[in-house]
Amino acid sequence: MTDGTAAAGRYGRIVGRLLAVLPGPARRYLVRHREVLKFLVVGGTCFVITVVVNYALKLTVLHEKPIAALTIATMVATGVSYVLNREWSFKTRGGRQRHHEAILFFGISAVGIVVNDIPMWIARYALDLRVPDVSRLSQEVSDFVAGIILGTLLAMAFRLWAFRRWVFPHADARPGRTLVPFPADPDESRAA
Repeated sequence: MTDGTAAAGRYGRIVGRLLAVLPGPARRYLVRHREVLKFLVVGGTCFVITVVVNYALKLTVLHEKPIAALTIATMVATGVSYVLNREWSFKTRGGRQRHHEAILFFGISAVGIVVNDIPMWIARYALDLRVPDVSRLSQEVSDFVAGIILGTLLAMAFRLWAFRRWVFPHADARPGRTLVPFPADPDESRAA
């Protein structure tokens, strides 16, 4: 079992536990849209990675270059995202040779990084929400809201659409890789 496959198995158990605690209608809705749910779990993991790496860089070596820190952090998270999305979120999707898929994934992710950086660039340089024009606290709150929250949401929506359209365009394209169904009812999982 590869590291990506092992991580995908752990994530599958996490999502199964999350679904088990939800009420019936919400659980059925999420089971129907499991691919989006998985993409969001991967996105949440990569969000945490982005925040940690961004602030580690921003508070140390890239203190004067917050957009560079955010870009590097997003690039690190993108590598993790590729493995988890390919092996778990879109595991039954495909339709392209692996090297074409990887080139498209990282090309779309590069566009996603730019989309992610735009709100922070606007806040910092177009709206001038930076020291000395605003307090250090206001600058940091602006960076977090614009760069981390808004930028991530915009980039995530773009990536989901683009990955499904171009990187993993065909559902059920990878033979031998089947979806393990999530139980629609917690009683079903106990019976299995």
